[in-house]
Amino acid sequence: MKKIVLAAFLLICSLSYSQSIKLEGVITDSKSTVLEMANVMAVNVDTKAMDSYAITNDKGKFVLNLKANTPYSIKVSYLGMQNKELEIITNSENIIKSIVLQEGGIELNGVEIVREMPVSIKGDTIVYNADSFKSGTERKLEDILKKLPGVEVNADGEVEVEGKKVTKLMVDGKDFFDGDTKLGVKNIPADAIDKVQVLRNYSEIGALKGVENNQDNVAMNIKLKSGKKNFWFGDITAGIGVDKDWDRYIVNPKLFYYSPKYSVNLITNFNNIGELPLTAQDYFKFTGGFRSMMKKGGSNFNVSSNDLGISVLRNNRAKDIETKFGAGNFSYNVTKDWTLSGFAILSTSDTELETKSQSTILESGDQQKSEEVTRQKNNLGLFKLSSSYKPNSKLQVDYDVLAKLTKQDEISNLFRESIVNSTSTSESIFTDKNQDPTSVNQNLSLYYTKNDKNIFAFEMQHLYQDENPFYNANLQTQPFNLTDYVSGQDRNDLNQNRFVKTNKLDAKLDYYYMLTPKSNINVTLGNTYSHQNFNSNIFQILDNGTTNDLNSAQNNNQVTYDFNDVFLGLHYKMLSGKFTFTPGVSLHYYDMNNGQLGTGSNQSFYRVLPDVFALYQIKKAESLTYNFSLSNDFTDINKLAEGYVFSNYNSLFRGNRDLENSTSQVHSLRYFKYNMFHFENIFANATYTKKLDAVKSRANFIGINQSTTPYNSNLADETLSGMGTYGRSFLKNYKASANVSLNWSKFNNIQNNLQATTDSYTQSYTLKASTNYKNMPNIELGYNMVANKYNGTTFTTEKPFAKLDYYFLKSFSFVTEYEFYHYYNKAKTVENEYDFLSSSLIYQKKDSKWEYKIAATNILNTQTLNDDNFSQFSTRTSQYTVQPRYVIFSLKYNL
Repeated sequence: MKKIVLAAFLLICSLSYSQSIKLEGVITDSKSTVLEMANVMAVNVDTKAMDSYAITNDKGKFVLNLKANTPYSIKVSYLGMQNKELEIITNSENIIKSIVLQEGGIELNGVEIVREMPVSIKGDTIVYNADSFKSGTERKLEDILKKLPGVEVNADGEVEVEGKKVTKLMVDGKDFFDGDTKLGVKNIPADAIDKVQVLRNYSEIGALKGVENNQDNVAMNIKLKSGKKNFWFGDITAGIGVDKDWDRYIVNPKLFYYSPKYSVNLITNFNNIGELPLTAQDYFKFTGGFRSMMKKGGSNFNVSSNDLGISVLRNNRAKDIETKFGAGNFSYNVTKDWTLSGFAILSTSDTELETKSQSTILESGDQQKSEEVTRQKNNLGLFKLSSSYKPNSKLQVDYDVLAKLTKQDEISNLFRESIVNSTSTSESIFTDKNQDPTSVNQNLSLYYTKNDKNIFAFEMQHLYQDENPFYNANLQTQPFNLTDYVSGQDRNDLNQNRFVKTNKLDAKLDYYYMLTPKSNINVTLGNTYSHQNFNSNIFQILDNGTTNDLNSAQNNNQVTYDFNDVFLGLHYKMLSGKFTFTPGVSLHYYDMNNGQLGTGSNQSFYRVLPDVFALYQIKKAESLTYNFSLSNDFTDINKLAEGYVFSNYNSLFRGNRDLENSTSQVHSLRYFKYNMFHFENIFANATYTKKLDAVKSRANFIGINQSTTPYNSNLADETLSGMGTYGRSFLKNYKASANVSLNWSKFNNIQNNLQATTDSYTQSYTLKASTNYKNMPNIELGYNMVANKYNGTTFTTEKPFAKLDYYFLKSFSFVTEYEFYHYYNKAKTVENEYDFLSSSLIYQKKDSKWEYKIAATNILNTQTLNDDNFSQFSTRTSQYTVQPRYVIFSLKYNL
């Protein structure tokens, strides 16, 4: 398969090279100064189409790949210079031609030519002309982004530009569901898009753009076509389908309205074909645009989630999924100084999962084989309201509130076989999990620029979180020896209530003093305060239906915990030539109070924490960045509660009230280069983390049943990760990339009273190449290999993949995608092969509002897929059932 992929790619390239010649040269001004980033394009005189384009490099050089024996109009533009146009006729030989531009160009005409260019750059903004990359099969923003040089879209709908994650998506300058790119990438119609603007070094706060380091911040703004403004646009899709019966359906209306004063976006989706606009994983990581305001503070105190380990989907696939989804987003300019915006998202999903798995305890080699059928019900709600007031360039006041409301239920029927000391036993287990956590996050920010020398920034963020997970396990055998437990029952019905409340307040005041136009001092006064309550109890339901409360102290928790961090930070930023250097230090006073079991304990101490940021700007689009930080890591209340807590039917956790903090030192080095001359993108980074005096886990195993307690250790955990990406576009119609990702981790722990060191090593390699023709079939070919090595055991997945899309007869679009998986371990005792094939055929006449589509999913009717994971104590490999083959007939009406 790999040889076929390589041969096909080489054949395509060789054919294209054999049919083209090169026009190359240098563009200068009248004083012979080379012009970097001048726009050059070649328009075919016969067809009126643009056959090639280029942007000059730092030496003013350009290269155009043209057809032989063809007349061309060569158009050149550069901001502030007169546009130039010359006619040439190619023959079979390459052409060398230098071009001189004259000063004093008419700006309006210059803008017009820039708009025709597929790619243009102005400062920190890259502008892609969407029509230049469309072949006719695109239906959503995602389809366009995947064709842009330097832009990648992963399976989760996350967008990366130049190796950096896009953290903000806007449409005509207005936020589109702030804090997530997936909803925009998967829903904004491709035919509405005029330009894609990539905003590098992005800062939402104009006053802080020059004083903060924003090199990692990337935003994206979608410019709409003029016909889509001040009018409702979108589409309404309805379809029915069949697998064994005619019981598949999808209803998907999407409506959008944009005007200078306000915007409205409405997205709904009702289906049972496994199409998930927003997964539970997406929901819990949805930030709503809230920033990590304490990242300069040097302390890591993160409020952990008390979720019950609700089973997650693999690649958004399951045995059966039914989804009801609705979302609305708005932005309204109340006045020219005051803007209101917000969104509401509601999602309900019913999911059936079926999994076969095998787990192995690292220390003993004992195993558990299981077959599990799970039914989930997820009700998710997200609500955000934002206000931004900017009366002048010196003052900005922002307020945001984000609420998350959740209700989740999961029922599982599990049959497991335990192999302990070569003896096999089996039993059936029933579990019930339900939770409805609530969180409300508020942010208040004020930014004030007194004058050119003095800038003030005040930020305050409050988190309220209320969690109440309930867990029930009904077992044949009792896995743990719990005090007050009544034995001798036909079934062992164990239950646990848990209630956790958190109030966390972060506040900081920053003062920036500009020493010179290229240097400043930043003084920060900050405070993090958290108050948490943790209550839990375990009880047993007897065979006669009565309740037996396990009242001993070890089975119950009633804990309070206060964490307080007051700090003073000092940072100095200096720009000198190509270097930016920002050293800093923060002085902290920590105070922690823990109350449980009728007594209280206190820890207080001071700590000095340094950090360094250094940037070497080699060229305009080439840089080397180094970051160092020393930080204190603190646990929250969940690891301090000393009463037992069920993690799972065979896993019991008990906290430790005497836990202390650990210290992490993090070094990261990042190299980036973006060459518009070849649309070449190079990105590499390496990060090393060493956690000293880490909080570790002591695990005792009774067969495959695990009891875990954290403890303070003088041991260190280490992680070394690195990745590199190389991508480029060439011959106008081709795009190729290679990606390598490596991650090594070492952990120390205690297993059955013996100290153990475990490590993991993950490797991922991806090769990909694609074409982008307007009147020919387009193909994407790729190969991915992921190898996970856990303490000497290696699981490997090889995945060749291909995609074909073709727009033909001015009305038909055909798209098909294929993935082949080969999953195995090193000894080949575990091995499986499976593949997925999907296809769609769309018919839509030019200028018609009606679209007809037939789509088939999982055409080869693959039944299962494989995955594996690793903890510090065990490995697990599983086989996971997915939805069967089905065909959908749908009709779409474009507004």
